[in-house]
Amino acid sequence: MGSALPQGGTDEQRIRADGRTRIHARYVIEAEDGALIRVDSQGLRHGPPEVMAALLRGEKVDSTQVYFRTVIRFETAALAHDDLNLRLFLATGERQHDCVILRLTELG
Repeated sequence: MGSALPQGGTDEQRIRADGRTRIHARYVIEAEDGALIRVDSQGLRHGPPEVMAALLRGEKVDSTQVYFRTVIRFETAALAHDDLNLRLFLATGERQHDCVILRLTELG
């Protein structure tokens, strides 16, 4: 477990008029042991036009109506977390009004 650092990250979203979104986020997590872990996340978010319009207005939507997936790669120099350098993860995302929740599954 860790916390995303507030500085140094980028979150690029290309949102089409129909709400389809390409996502590329890069940021750093500080693990509980102080290790720094770089996150590179690329993915897609889309759904029915009326659901995506509501989401873009900041309204609460049924997350089962939105396809939100990213592939995540971690990088770190911390030996205690070196195994993260060797794995890829698929994240299922859920956009809420004040945050994004990602549930990760290791690919492999």
